[in-house]
Amino acid sequence: MKKRAVVFLFAVTVLTALLCVSVGSVRVPLSDILALAADALSGRAPTGASRSIILDLRLPRVLCTALTGACLSLSGAAMQGLLKNPLADGSTLGVASGASLGAVISIAFGFNVFGGTAMTAVVFAFASLLLILALASGIDSSLSTDTIILIGVIFSMFVSGAMSVIVTVAPDRLRSITFWTMGSLSGCGYGDALLLLTALLLCGGVLLSCSDGLNAFSIGEENARQIGVNVKAVRLKVLICASALIGVSVSVAGCIGFVGLVTPHIVRLLVGANNKRLLPGSVFGGGIFLMLCDLAGRTVAAPREIPIGVITSMIGAVIFIVIFCRSRRGRA
Repeated sequence: MKKRAVVFLFAVTVLTALLCVSVGSVRVPLSDILALAADALSGRAPTGASRSIILDLRLPRVLCTALTGACLSLSGAAMQGLLKNPLADGSTLGVASGASLGAVISIAFGFNVFGGTAMTAVVFAFASLLLILALASGIDSSLSTDTIILIGVIFSMFVSGAMSVIVTVAPDRLRSITFWTMGSLSGCGYGDALLLLTALLLCGGVLLSCSDGLNAFSIGEENARQIGVNVKAVRLKVLICASALIGVSVSVAGCIGFVGLVTPHIVRLLVGANNKRLLPGSVFGGGIFLMLCDLAGRTVAAPREIPIGVITSMIGAVIFIVIFCRSRRGRA
């Protein structure tokens, strides 16, 4: 039953992608989409009146949206398993804020680590995670949920202030920075989709290979060590790969919060807590969730567009409160 749920999520992902390609300011008939797909599979040059809308505008955006959601959701599920923390994800832990700071510095001043905004965001994301965990362990050696979240919130506030200073120093970049910090996939192309897909295949593959180790973490690190799990190696792999996925996602789509918090909990209800199913399920669940949010942002206030980060934050904040209250009651 649980395995069928993963197959079901994959099918829903495909159907959601078709819906998002079809619906917009100009509706594209499903028959046109299927005709273009048939042309591509048969090797013929795509034809039809809707060709430009589908191939040049809708398809690259939908691909980037689905891949961004998959990256953020997978990283959130892996962090929750590693830290045994149901509230852990890139936004609540401050990792996304660190990646955002790196990308904003890159945009404002042209400062790039290893030659690109994406790598700058990845480096800042990983450094932020290490800093937050170091501060949390210094205050509370048990790394409790409340302590980690508190440090993450404080760090996010610090980053917000730092970005305000950057905007003040570089006012000519205000418009692009402000729009970027709200999250948007409107300008994404096939190159961005390739970058996200590469990160997902490489880092996601490593995270999926750590599923047994993450399952062992649920019984405690010491117990996991006693049954033969290389705790240090698993922790390092998960932290590096999750930070990389968050950094690449932020560099492409801007700051999109709560995806890694919301979708793993929803997927867990469908496939269970076993990370062998939860992690791949989170990949599809994140893509579905973010594609639907992007569709809402494009259509609810049409012809104007609501930034996708605004929608995910509104939805995620409500679910965050519900999860937090349930976790508190569970410990009472």
